[in-house]
Amino acid sequence: VQLQASGGGLVQAGGSLRLSCAASGFTFDDHSIAWFRQAPGKEREGVSCISSNDGSVTSGNTYYTDSVNGRFIISSDNAKNMVYLQMNSLKPEDTAVYYCAADKSPVCGLRARKYDYWGQGTQVTVSS
Repeated sequence: VQLQASGGGLVQAGGSLRLSCAASGFTFDDHSIAWFRQAPGKEREGVSCISSNDGSVTSGNTYYTDSVNGRFIISSDNAKNMVYLQMNSLKPEDTAVYYCAADKSPVCGLRARKYDYWGQGTQVTVSS
């Protein structure tokens, strides 16, 4: 199982970025995916997640932490094994290293300890 996050960069407040997470070694049929972030001196924080695409009642459900709800959108492209995080109306407090993570369970969550597989992280810096 491998995850590779990309798409970070430097952007002004109010701008947008789209992060990508390339997954290999598993499918989204039985894994849920999440984005986390960690700012200097702070704990890792769950940002958003998407439940596995297993056809159940929770299939493809998405969740967001309150601070990004309405600004960020998580999506997946099952054919390409890609997960995206569209980040709009960025704020300086969104500055962090962003990680994607995978868990072999149908329902996603925003607790880091739930996730077994992690990508290497991509830096997002929002200037004021």
